[in-house]
Amino acid sequence: MTLILASNNENKLREFGEILAGSGITLISQREAGCDFEVEETGETFEENAFLKAEAIMRATGMPAVADDSGLEVDALGGEPGVRSARYTGSHDDTDLNRRLFLLSRLRAETNRQGRFVSAICCVFPNGDVLRARGACEGTIAREMRGENGFGYDALFVPEGCAKTMAELTPEEKNAISHRGRALREFAEELRNYHAHK
Repeated sequence: MTLILASNNENKLREFGEILAGSGITLISQREAGCDFEVEETGETFEENAFLKAEAIMRATGMPAVADDSGLEVDALGGEPGVRSARYTGSHDDTDLNRRLFLLSRLRAETNRQGRFVSAICCVFPNGDVLRARGACEGTIAREMRGENGFGYDALFVPEGCAKTMAELTPEEKNAISHRGRALREFAEELRNYHAHK
């Protein structure tokens, strides 16, 4: 099964490949498929944005496309940065470091550090069928950055029951418990069931 991944994010491409290894799913990046454009994420939820991205790439290629929209929700900030995680500082072109520093500044006086990473997966087929999956990883926001692995807010996020941040975990350890790992494993199962009933 070949799917176009509606993303040009190298980190996401790598994680998708690692998590879906052995599932029989072959991923092609949207750039490899000739789609060198960014889909505007105008949705209010992760699910809406994942659908917008997958549908746009499916329409452009005529092939099944899968997208992930994910981010960090912090309880003390009313769920921010949420769907704006990648543009929390106001710019999509800003660095992960600046986004992490901005988040720390917003939480400086907060004792409630609870939050979660959320990943919504959506796959859109040319015949109009849609598959969805969702994964979440509960945890807390650290008071300082730790770790060199991962990307995004990983250096600030300590998963529940873990003493390390996501960025201190190996890729294998992270994928076993991460929001994206959970969502993609559920998605792979949905895809198997979908094909079994075709």
